Amino acid sequence: MFQIAGWLCVALIGALSLVAPSLRPVTMLPHDLEHAAIFALTGLALGMGYPNRTQFHMSAMIVFAAVVELAQLYAPGRHARMIDFVVDAVSACAGVAVATAIVWLRDRPQQSAS
Repeated sequence: MFQIAGWLCVALIGALSLVAPSLRPVTMLPHDLEHAAIFALTGLALGMGYPNRTQFHMSAMIVFAAVVELAQLYAPGRHARMIDFVVDAVSACAGVAVATAIVWLRDRPQQSAS
């Protein structure tokens, strides 16, 4: 289920990053918080869906964030911003890190109380 959620988030980010600004949903959240939330959720979902691949996921999410921003240079009405890339990449890596911690805590051997 996490794998599906992760890939749906990737597709959603890709689509919403390239559509005309008028087609993009608007929330009451600040712009940077919107970016942080969706990228953190994506990192978390992919990290939970494909455990024990932390370095790969972090690297892939950094590249994905860069590609999304660079693609906006060619999308009418959109613009690439370095701060969006930084927020996206850091948030995605934080999501992957949280997933890694959850998996580690879940899978570690239980200590007996003797």
